[in-house]
Amino acid sequence: MTGRRLRLFGRVPAARRTDRSEGAVSPVAFSEPERTVAPPPGLAPALTIDALGRKCPIPIIMLAEQIRDVPLGAIVSVLADDPAAYTDVPSWCAMKAQEFVFAQDLPRGWALFIRRAV
Repeated sequence: MTGRRLRLFGRVPAARRTDRSEGAVSPVAFSEPERTVAPPPGLAPALTIDALGRKCPIPIIMLAEQIRDVPLGAIVSVLADDPAAYTDVPSWCAMKAQEFVFAQDLPRGWALFIRRAV
């Protein structure tokens, strides 16, 4: 994926995501929604797709393009706040033979967890 596409689609691999230091306070720290995702034990996502603020069908397009980048059996989490994504992601998983694991409520939107099966 090119640098431009990475910026457009907001790809954020879970392993490369850096957390802010706890002691530092930034001016936007209180205005940003909380995006921490705490999956059940054993379901750490290999890739996190941040689709917050993006409308349908962008979350599905982002998932379809990036799910090929993770190994079979790995978990992908999609962060989305569009109500259509909450129903579209499980439907897409059924159509594409992927396994929809579960959805977790976030302060703003949901974290949708998908296991790559194909």
